[in-house]
Amino acid sequence: MEMQEKQGLNGEADKSREAEAEGSKENVKLKQEVGLWSGIALIVGSMIGSGIFVSPKGILRETQSVGMSMIIWLLCAMLAMTGALSYAELGTLIPKSGAEHAYLNEVWGPLPAFLFAWTYTIVIKPSIISIVSLITGTYVVESVMTTCDGNEQIVLMKVFAALSIGIICFINCYSVRWANAVQVIFTAAKLFALVIIVIVGFVKLFQGGTQYLSANTAFIGSSPKAFSYGIAFYQGLWAYESWNHLNFVAEELVNPTRNLPLAIGIGIPLVALFYLLVNVAYFTVMSPQELLDSNAVAVTFAERTLGPMAFIIPIFVCFSTFGSANGNLFASGRLPYAAAKDGHLPQILSFIHAKKLTPSISLITTSTIAVLMLIPGDFDTLINYFSFATWFFYCSTVAGLLYWRYKYPDLKRPFKVPIICPIIFVFASVYLVVAPIINEPLIEFLYAFLFILAGLVFYFPFIKYRYSPKFMNPVTLWLQKLFIVVPTVKRTQ
Repeated sequence: MEMQEKQGLNGEADKSREAEAEGSKENVKLKQEVGLWSGIALIVGSMIGSGIFVSPKGILRETQSVGMSMIIWLLCAMLAMTGALSYAELGTLIPKSGAEHAYLNEVWGPLPAFLFAWTYTIVIKPSIISIVSLITGTYVVESVMTTCDGNEQIVLMKVFAALSIGIICFINCYSVRWANAVQVIFTAAKLFALVIIVIVGFVKLFQGGTQYLSANTAFIGSSPKAFSYGIAFYQGLWAYESWNHLNFVAEELVNPTRNLPLAIGIGIPLVALFYLLVNVAYFTVMSPQELLDSNAVAVTFAERTLGPMAFIIPIFVCFSTFGSANGNLFASGRLPYAAAKDGHLPQILSFIHAKKLTPSISLITTSTIAVLMLIPGDFDTLINYFSFATWFFYCSTVAGLLYWRYKYPDLKRPFKVPIICPIIFVFASVYLVVAPIINEPLIEFLYAFLFILAGLVFYFPFIKYRYSPKFMNPVTLWLQKLFIVVPTVKRTQ
């Protein structure tokens, strides 16, 4: 009987949504407006942001050799691919927005799903948007306002970062098509910039710039510490972050059974190819020490190779980070919406705009937290010690796929990934959770763990025992009128 219930998961979910829509006064729901090319643009545009301009330095610092840094870039691509393909199976099996939240809730139950939503909604996703937007502001100020002193520059960087967050929030709230168009346009722009770097790098390569890339010198000085490579992986995987973004918008994807795995199969290898070629280009004109000394690797590369045209690289970096922030908000803004539909966050977050049919409250909430995170402006430690939490949730999600493969071997799967992919991903995730703590047991890891556990304070009274403060109903009604939002489906209890 339990097997039959799982086999009918897709059909029952569809019937449930239809019944809830029929019981509403208006049939309002998110539209399926994300096609194959929009999906590829979302993956590529979200992944290619600041990482390729920042992470080469961090990876080289940890690996201590050009050859090992290139291997880390390749392994990060393979790991992202195994994870994304595993998520593609889950996404076609559980066709709900919210990615990990939906999968954890179906496989392991509401508690891990809530802790995931709690951690990601409050800290991880808003901080990523803040970091990427701050890099946008940094390149704008350094390119245009070079006469400002240090303090003025910091303030202006944060102002431009907040402005960019506000712009992408408005676009995403106003129209899904607008957000998709922005994603496609800025993805094309950033790919054009990377093509310029790659072409120049190949020219330098054929001119003899192979000193640091030859087999005789590439691996000299490689770090002997096995666990130090965990930090290098974090740096590289930061550049590949967002490989799971298409799963956050599964309900809005046209023909998800086909387009979800296909977009992943095209998007991630494309990003990996560009990353490897761009790193090769960097080392044709910079020594490892010069790359480590550079505060903006792409800018240093442009200054040495493009002459008077070097100014175009900072401009394209702004395009890249702006497009990445747009993709991150588009995807991560669906998480509070999906979690609220399952009763794990306040009900108002599951409402969508009555006319625009966008999850505007969820998007505004994520953007507001991201802007507030600009005030302190120091995100390096935040990302480092929450990265292990990110990979813990990734590991738990893909482990759920393996568990369902074992428990329900005959379950109809629209897309089935080779079993070796989730196995590799789970083992790698365990390493990425444990290695940085062993290599560098910072107190921040404990802070992150305690923050996750702090979610239990909210889970038991509000989720498990369904306590609802009396003031919530009038507040929800007031916000509903203010933002012109309506519920899509009944709240799950």
